[in-house]
Amino acid sequence: MLNTLPAPASPFNEESASDRIRARLRKAGRMFRANDNIADLIDDGELDELRSEVEHRMKEVLGALVIDTDNDHNSAGTARRVAKMFIDEVFAGRYRAAPPVTSFPNVSRLNELMIVGPIRFRSACSHHLCPIMGKLWIGILPNTDANLIGLSKYARLCDWIMSRPQIQEEAVTMLADELERRIRPDGLAIVMEADHFCMRWRGVKDEQPVMTSSIMRGAFLKDEALRRDFLELRNGA
Repeated sequence: MLNTLPAPASPFNEESASDRIRARLRKAGRMFRANDNIADLIDDGELDELRSEVEHRMKEVLGALVIDTDNDHNSAGTARRVAKMFIDEVFAGRYRAAPPVTSFPNVSRLNELMIVGPIRFRSACSHHLCPIMGKLWIGILPNTDANLIGLSKYARLCDWIMSRPQIQEEAVTMLADELERRIRPDGLAIVMEADHFCMRWRGVKDEQPVMTSSIMRGAFLKDEALRRDFLELRNGA
């Protein structure tokens, strides 16, 4: 007779942290899709509870994959490590508030093209939770009456947006929306190039699955010369 390992007993006899957060989101009429930020409806201490809950459920996943985590020294702590990775790192953009971004007046009334990049990022595909790794360039035509933000803040906002499970087409739009809201430029352009490991690891197993997305708003839509300058300078970066 084959020996079978009993399923681990659930420590969640009462309502779990995920149940409470989910109920709170529904009561507020909020979406909680893979790439939504839900930080403002998570109470103090609940991330610790959520981390423990994910660890327990990840142990169940490993058990369903017939991995003996009790006797395998390599996977004994895998569930804990994966839970920490999801909550605190790879998907942290869902669970933490937007980074503080200090702005300052456009004293010199700058209205010339600015390009930031390449900014390197890491994300995860919401279809298979496989890594997405890439870089992006941001073109800004400042509004003379609006504020500016520091160079490092673009990278911080990018990391906050990209640290969620999502698809590239939606990610570039979310980043554009966030930048427009904060700096109200006369023009905004973003080009994003990403390597999708869901195509490297599985399916066609393509060795060079690079996807390029672009978004143009304001002056970049109307002014062909401005758009061309941005793309040429980005290609030379």
